[in-house]
Amino acid sequence: MISIRNSVTELENCHQEREVVLECYLTAIRNVAAYAIDLDEETSATHRQYLTSLADDVTSGTQAVLVDSRATLRGLLRGYRDKAVEYLNGLREELAGTARALEEILDSLSQSEGDHEAKVRSAIVLLRDIAGSPEGKAVRDLVESAAGAIEQSVEQIRKQHQLTISQMQVEIRMLHKRIDAMETSASLDLLTQLYDRQEIEGRIRGASSGTCLLLAKAAGIRTAEVHYKEDVASELTAAFTKRLRNCLPPTAAIGRWSREEFVAVLNMPKREATTAARWISEHLTGPYACLLNGKTVRPSLQVHVAVVESEGNTPDRLMERVKAFLTGD
Repeated sequence: MISIRNSVTELENCHQEREVVLECYLTAIRNVAAYAIDLDEETSATHRQYLTSLADDVTSGTQAVLVDSRATLRGLLRGYRDKAVEYLNGLREELAGTARALEEILDSLSQSEGDHEAKVRSAIVLLRDIAGSPEGKAVRDLVESAAGAIEQSVEQIRKQHQLTISQMQVEIRMLHKRIDAMETSASLDLLTQLYDRQEIEGRIRGASSGTCLLLAKAAGIRTAEVHYKEDVASELTAAFTKRLRNCLPPTAAIGRWSREEFVAVLNMPKREATTAARWISEHLTGPYACLLNGKTVRPSLQVHVAVVESEGNTPDRLMERVKAFLTGD
């Protein structure tokens, strides 16, 4: 009886702990929704809606839902981060345009200030010459008064002009600081970009002796676009690209040959490249967690990889071998 009572007590404790953990998880999801940084109204509202829906699903507490929620939450956060980077890039471009416009205005003010001031001061000198001449004696006091008033006004305009220029210079410096900060925020996204086909072809033709090419075909990207939609295919491509980059040295130059084909230029012996290719083929093949309308879908990739050594191949021959594998000729 004591043993049964202890077991029941332990079971009740486990159940209570599970309830606490589940409540903490739900609170974390709802807090992520509540404290998400506002971008444009539609994007932020949709993000909060998806997170709220996820929290509602998790409330059931079934094991399958909880397991799927991990990928869904990760995908929602990743997607919102990407949208935030895009939003920041837009702001950065606007700020850069504003800074350029202010600099142009500043240059224009700097160039025009000397010209206008010189012309006005020249006119003042002419007025005073006229006042000092025998013909100008009758209006001397009037001309002197006008010249003094104009000179005083010119001096006030010059001071105001200088103050405006100083304010603009401060504003331009602040804009540049904000631009630099936004560029830093966006740098993580920039690191995931691939070379286009033209650039990677140039690198293949210029590959030095001892270089290996890793060729990868990720079959399933087109299928994901057909079965789901373009956003899912793009997310699938980004996920595969990120994993591929993580499997290769930081010095690897990775390019996208076409929709499902990728090429990496590696400075490593063929033996090491072959080992990496085998690992990529085994571990990058399979389902990937992507988001569709705030829900997790799992399109699959079938990854085929080959290694081509630059040693003993002319640039043209190297290109032929690359095309033969990637196009299936």
